Amino acid sequence: MKTHVTVIGGGLAGLTAAIALAEAGAAVRLYEAHHTLGGRGRATAPPYVAHDGAHVFYADGPHYTWLKKHGFVSDLGWPRLGDWTRAGFRVDGRVRALPPIGMLRAQARGRLRAPVDQDFRSWASARWGEVTAEQLANAISVATYDADTGRLSAAFVWELCQRVFGPNIPAVRWVRGGWQRVIGRMAERATELGVTIETGVRVDQLPTDGPVLVATELSSARMLLGDDSLRWTSGQCALLDIAVTASRADRTLVFDLDEGGFHESYTMQDDTIAPPGESLFQLQMPTRAGESPGDTRLRLGKFADTVLPGWRDRTTFHRTGAAKGRTGALDLPGQTWRDRPAIDRGNDVYLIGDQVAAPGMRGEIAINSALQAAHRAAISATKAGA
Repeated sequence: MKTHVTVIGGGLAGLTAAIALAEAGAAVRLYEAHHTLGGRGRATAPPYVAHDGAHVFYADGPHYTWLKKHGFVSDLGWPRLGDWTRAGFRVDGRVRALPPIGMLRAQARGRLRAPVDQDFRSWASARWGEVTAEQLANAISVATYDADTGRLSAAFVWELCQRVFGPNIPAVRWVRGGWQRVIGRMAERATELGVTIETGVRVDQLPTDGPVLVATELSSARMLLGDDSLRWTSGQCALLDIAVTASRADRTLVFDLDEGGFHESYTMQDDTIAPPGESLFQLQMPTRAGESPGDTRLRLGKFADTVLPGWRDRTTFHRTGAAKGRTGALDLPGQTWRDRPAIDRGNDVYLIGDQVAAPGMRGEIAINSALQAAHRAAISATKAGA
């Protein structure tokens, strides 16, 4: 096959596409603007390995099947039984072991189907009351990074609720070393397959010598393709990574039903990512409409006070950040994943990432869209090279 395929972007989507294309026999060139691969899968250097984005996988979809088949998600880490006893839910300012009874009743309705064209808050309130509806929306903000998850499509939010809180055992998986380790394995595989990888190269014009897969954020793709329609709803939140000297008083996992925050221990399933005797956590707090970043960080700090008592005096590592417009696709009432920006842009140009027309949530969308686009681009390249 003489025709080259170009992949622009070296994150999860770009690497997935490059590997799939190379395995199909294509000659692949991958360009990454940063000096390192990974996108939101990047992490800080040891001894504190904190990630820029999500760091868990859900093993209940085709994305995970592909990752597992390639050995990219081996060496899983698991929390100890005692760690689960320190998990909980923040309700009315206090952390409790179980969610309110109204949430439990709602979560048990696994066969219930929610409408696409109605907002979740209205739909859930009619069934379980306004308080439970808001608690459900805030609980799943961990997946939306959005302070007003209740305004989104009922079908979209309810599917997320069932995946995370439904009657089936959650399919969450933690890879020791996090997504950074997965990215490293993918980069090694791409190199083995002969993919040409160039980092520190920013592409500002589309190549014209073969299919092109654009694996960037929508804002970058919008400028590169000159298409102002490449927009979609996404979340916004403040992030806090902190390591502290370990304490039994520290919570390991907390869903914030009051404000939509989330708190999780990185080290409860992987003690290699912080020095011995220390615990590493990431907390998030979604930004409300009209709220300043500073005010969001204040609320996040108060949340940290609740789940990590005295953390300010025990901190050994501290990093703040923000996620805006890069937190995966959110579907408003009347929308489904099929309404998002199409993968096939015509003229052998394909758009992949976590806000395009493919199923899943966040990184799952990136993988699923990359596999779809790679299949189409490989067929096109085969015809051109015949």
